[in-house]
Amino acid sequence: MTLRRRTGTTVLLAALALTAACGEAPSRGNGGESTEAASAASAEDFGGFEELVAAAKEEGALNVIALPPDWTNYAEVIDTFSKKYGIKVNSAQPDASSQDEINAAKQLSGTDRAPDVFDLGPSVAVANADLFAPYKVQTWDDVADELKDPDGRFLSDYGGLMSIGYDAGAVPAPTSVKDLLKPQYKGKVALNGDPTQAGAAFTGVVMASLGNGGSADDIKPGVDFFAQLNKAGNFLPVDPTPTTIASGQTPVVIDWDYTNAAQTVALEGKRDWKVVVPSEAVVSSYYVQAINKEAPHPAAARLWQEFLYSDEGQNLWLKGFGRPVREAAMVEAGTIDQAAYAKLPKTEGEPVSLTEEQSNKAKEYLGANWAKAIS
Repeated sequence: MTLRRRTGTTVLLAALALTAACGEAPSRGNGGESTEAASAASAEDFGGFEELVAAAKEEGALNVIALPPDWTNYAEVIDTFSKKYGIKVNSAQPDASSQDEINAAKQLSGTDRAPDVFDLGPSVAVANADLFAPYKVQTWDDVADELKDPDGRFLSDYGGLMSIGYDAGAVPAPTSVKDLLKPQYKGKVALNGDPTQAGAAFTGVVMASLGNGGSADDIKPGVDFFAQLNKAGNFLPVDPTPTTIASGQTPVVIDWDYTNAAQTVALEGKRDWKVVVPSEAVVSSYYVQAINKEAPHPAAARLWQEFLYSDEGQNLWLKGFGRPVREAAMVEAGTIDQAAYAKLPKTEGEPVSLTEEQSNKAKEYLGANWAKAIS
């Protein structure tokens, strides 16, 4: 489990340098074909999907950023795409944040080292939509309107639920957020990052709020909960990593269910790592895909998107415990990987997703009160 320091929150629509070596393809604007690819808004603009594949193969490379290999099975996603189309994938800064991705695009603008595509927290995507090239994948209609930009500039990809991961050999099984205040969890509860900066940590505080009488409109109970957790000596001010979890340093981790679920596999035979999504505090969010408007490999960038939103790509994320955005359509069509689908952490209750207004209000409150709560 790699912990990405994401700055995105649960909102989508309500309204760092790249260091990897690059391919041999010309930069955008260095040839007619690349320039035409850069303006393509669908596979049809290439003359069809096979023509898109041919153009992407000619470019021969794709620059990605902020894609940890063990985050929602990205290692297999990248490897499968590369082998399927014979395209070299240059992966840089795997642990970068969403804002780092945007910074890299700006810093490397006009060079063939710029990122071709982004995987972003939704609030960062909304704030930087003018940097993205409009493109609608062939499965565009399978995604709910509220989970995509109507102009095609960005599109939700995979989602998750906030969860509590725990070492069953070290602590009792928590059944609610409030359980974490019990003496058995003293010095054992870690949060993935700073909630004023990282999307996972932000949503962790939202989960705590829902579990303590708060709501999507009121994050204060969540902040108060962490203040109580800290006062009781239960809050562990350590950013969890696979190493801290494997060593037992962070036996309880508040994080996305797909990262916690991945640990159940990684630690099999070593630690009895389990995952619970508190039924009284189910919070959901999706990450977002976008294409850099100045992508040095514009055809490969568009082919990457087509791959990610195909049944194959969506099922690869599912294999890594990510909840594919086309889940409903794939279940109806019978194309979802049933074995992987059955392994998702079980949940009860309707998930809560914050609107942009709710998210902004929560972030403002966190900015003013988080540091005081855990000091």
